[in-house]
Parts: sequence; C-alpha cells; structure tokens
Amino acid sequence: MAAVFLVTLYEYSPLFYITVVFVCFLVTSGLVLGWFGLGVPVILRNSEETESSTRVLKKRMRQVKNPFGLEISHPATASVTKGITLTPDCLEDCVLTCYWGCSVQKLHEALQKHVYCFRIKTPQALEDALYGEYLYRQQYFIPKNDKEEKYCQLPEDAQVVDFGPVPRSRYPLIALLTLADEDDREIYDIVSMVAVIHIPDESYRLSCRILYQYLLLAQGQYHDLKQLFMSANSTAASSSDASPAERSTDRNLLEKAGLAEDEPELHEENSKDCVVCQNGAVNWVLLPCRHACLCDGCVKYFQQCPMCRQFVQESFPLCSKKEQDEDESTHN
Repeated sequence: MAAVFLVTLYEYSPLFYITVVFVCFLVTSGLVLGWFGLGVPVILRNSEETESSTRVLKKRMRQVKNPFGLEISHPATASVTKGITLTPDCLEDCVLTCYWGCSVQKLHEALQKHVYCFRIKTPQALEDALYGEYLYRQQYFIPKNDKEEKYCQLPEDAQVVDFGPVPRSRYPLIALLTLADEDDREIYDIVSMVAVIHIPDESYRLSCRILYQYLLLAQGQYHDLKQLFMSANSTAASSSDASPAERSTDRNLLEKAGLAEDEPELHEENSKDCVVCQNGAVNWVLLPCRHACLCDGCVKYFQQCPMCRQFVQESFPLCSKKEQDEDESTHN
C-alpha cells in the first residue's frame, strides 16, 4: 500500500507541488490581509481602522494644587564657598529649611519612611528621619506670596570646599518646604516639597541646578516631578542661557554622574502647534518619553511618539476640553 502511494505521488508530483505552493500563498495572504482576525500591519489599514486599533491607554489624571514653588536665583554665581540664593513662591505661609551636605542614603530612606512609617509634614519630622546626617541647617519663614530672595551659605568654620568626587555620598543642598500653619496641612493634599540641589565646587563643576523635586502627599505617597519636553522652543522650555559649549560640558558631567536624560532637539519656532498637523494646539503628553507634541485630533493615530519613535504606553491631556473652550471664549 505504501509503495502504491509513493508511485502515485511520483507520477503526480508537479501537481502536488503546485497545490502546496498555492495553499501556502492563500494562508500568507490571509494573514497579511487579516482574514483570520489576527494582527494586521497598520500601513495596510484605512484611517477608520487605524483610529480604533492604535488608541493607547489614557492616564486618568487628578488635579492637585501645589502650594510650593522654588527657583534658583543667579545660578551662575552659586558655589559651595559663596553660597546660593533661592526664591520661594508659596500660596500659604511656609517654612524653608536648607540642609547642607545631606546624606544621600538617609534622604531616600526618609522618603520611604514617609510612605510606610510617618508623614514628613514638618522640618522636625525630616530631621528625625535623617538621624542628623547633614552638616549644617538654615531655616527661613516664608510669608504667603512673598518672593523675597533667601541667601543660604555654609559657615566659614565648616571648612567645606567640595563634597568629593562622583559618585557622592552627600548631596550639596536639600531644600525642604513645609506649610507653617497646621490647619493648611489639612486642606492641601501636598504637605511638603523636597528639592535636591546641585551646587558646583572644586571637584564637580556642573552648573547649579535642581536635580530632583519630590512632592510629598498627606496620604503617604511621594512623586518625582519630571520635565515635559515641549514640541516648540519657548522661555519655559529653556533651562538656562548658557552657551552651547557650557551646555555640552554640563551634559558630559551629568552622564558621568548617571543623571543625564535624553533631551530632544527643540524647534526654533515660538508657536506650540501640533508637530503632525501644524494646526491644532499641543495638548497631549506621551509617556514614558514625556513629549508634549500632539493635539486632540492627532493623538489617536499614534502608537509611537512622532518625535522620538518610542512606543507610547500612556498619555494624558494638559487641559480638558471644557478648559480649552473656556480659554477660547476668554480670548475671543
């Protein structure tokens, strides 16, 4: 029986081969064109199918008012030996506490204690969590909406001119902002803000800047504030007026310290139009790359960021449709 089958297959082999090739062609065509309901390449779909299939997860946002604001005044003149000038801008009466030479390990342990043990609502709570692992402490009372500059400097008897080579065991300066009135702590979700500030010294000459900002919530969470990369150049997008050579040097120093992030090239225009249609206003932030470059109409067509090509995991709007309509009516 097997011999008969082999002889028959030999006699009709050309027809057999043609049949096999034809079946393979049909299966391949069905997979490409989506006959079997499997994934279809986006390039072969029409616009309506693309809109429904490439929609990414929209992150649910909750509006929270941040009572704290902090800026570095005259960063070019700041140094460990000469000190630094800070400008707080708070919605309520606050207390600014500066810790020089704070232990890196103890600070992050304190942030974890805020989550699991006790809430850091006052400077004393942070000091208890740090176990005194800092060199010097300064404190200022900040009246509501007061933007007066505060000068912070290590005393001369501290005899500190640098904090050693990278990686360091101590941050040059930690600025803590807390609400002065206990009643205000019951009103705001954000009860304190911790800013990690780098100050140049003899060992590490990276320009003065805020490295990290942590917002501590009354419920026990804390969030690391991240910069959004806008699709257009503006005064808010540029962090300093440094020359290209200085920015290149700072970039190299950040990379050595492991603090550098990918910074996309910004457009030269001052407008903030969608990078795709060039018509709608930019309103959507793409995560995890944090590019704000798409309008409400174009965001539904992209699974990858149009600026860096990174796959989009989540997205959130800068303002709601209602807020946009109110802004338009105001301008009109």
